[in-house]
Amino acid sequence: MTELSPQRQERLARLKFRAWHRGTREADYMIGCFFDRFHSEWTDADLDLFERMIDEEDVDIMAWALGTLSIPEEYRGPMMDRMMKLDYVEIPR
Repeated sequence: MTELSPQRQERLARLKFRAWHRGTREADYMIGCFFDRFHSEWTDADLDLFERMIDEEDVDIMAWALGTLSIPEEYRGPMMDRMMKLDYVEIPR
């Protein structure tokens, strides 16, 4: 396993916080669980895309993932395809 640079560790910590502190429990679980499940596989370009995406409104991100709103061209691709599967969401009971 490759050791992460301090800069990448800091970036991931910042993104994790932002992914899990969205404002609603539903958005926290959808976006936070997605981040937790897949961030270790992401390239710098993927991190850039995720960072831009989470600047968007939660209701839009959730609607894209649920397929109830058309996904903007800039977010179409493998990351959003994966997010739309929703099999990464773990809700504690």
